[in-house]
Amino acid sequence: MSIKIGIMGYGNLGRGIECAIRQNPDMELAAVFTRRPPESVKILTEGVNVYHVDKAVDMKDDIDILILCGGSATDLPTQTPEYAKYFNVIDSFDTHAKIPEHFAAVDAVAKQNGHVAVISCGWDPGMFSINRLYASAILPEGKDYTFWGKGVSQGHSDAIRRIEGVVDAKQYTIPIDDALSAVRQGETPEFTARQKHLRECFVVAAEGADKTQIEQEIKTMPNYFSDYDTIVHFITLEELKRDHSGIPHGGFVIRSGKTGADKEHTHIIEYSLKLDSNPEFTASVIVACARAAYRMRSEGMTGCKTIFDLPPSYLSPMSGEELRKHLL
Repeated sequence: MSIKIGIMGYGNLGRGIECAIRQNPDMELAAVFTRRPPESVKILTEGVNVYHVDKAVDMKDDIDILILCGGSATDLPTQTPEYAKYFNVIDSFDTHAKIPEHFAAVDAVAKQNGHVAVISCGWDPGMFSINRLYASAILPEGKDYTFWGKGVSQGHSDAIRRIEGVVDAKQYTIPIDDALSAVRQGETPEFTARQKHLRECFVVAAEGADKTQIEQEIKTMPNYFSDYDTIVHFITLEELKRDHSGIPHGGFVIRSGKTGADKEHTHIIEYSLKLDSNPEFTASVIVACARAAYRMRSEGMTGCKTIFDLPPSYLSPMSGEELRKHLL
């Protein structure tokens, strides 16, 4: 039996979710929900309807997992706990500092209504998180380092677009080479956020908008830019479309640790990603987590979960026997 998936929001991530579903034979797209006029949204899957978000709750019995594709700045903090009343839900909430409070809000609603909710699915938080956990468990005497980029951050770009006077924007996260090289050599320095990454923003301002005010709002935005050296470029919409149409990303999780009676041996664990499409890869992680959520709910579990709570075997369409034969 196919897992019936609903998509809430049909932007870059929503389109990626639809593509990922098409690569997983045990899943099917049941519906797409949008805040736009439904007739204006064209999807890839024939025979599947697009509805206005107001119709979502009416279809709660037709959807096994609702995947929420809104932004972390303003959408998911309210959408995830609200839809967890009616559905098993997945989101990609990526404001790291606010994950504990988001978890608490969603957990209460999901438990009260008998649903499973998996939050913060993607590659960071998500795949990078689980690799930090594995590496720190294996090398308890050591330090973790995470570097992002060079690439487009969807969440940070979305946060800029929410600023009054901004028409469109792309934000690139760029690792600082000296910091990355030091960690790869086995050094264990203490870095500030500013010493590890640079943030570069390309912004299209509305005609007559106060560019000085926009730049100030970007550079002082907590949880996004205030702790980093941030460069803001104002460009035209044509330049943005011409030079910044892609959504690449990637990064590295590195743990440098010591073993031995006198901690005389150094070990470095490195996990890296190089992504041609940030939203499509994020969507692929989310869809695997949707399978895990479906299995957990089928076994009677409820409440909010993160990547740490998902058994690896639940992510795969393979049976236990197949996993042991082919992957172990």
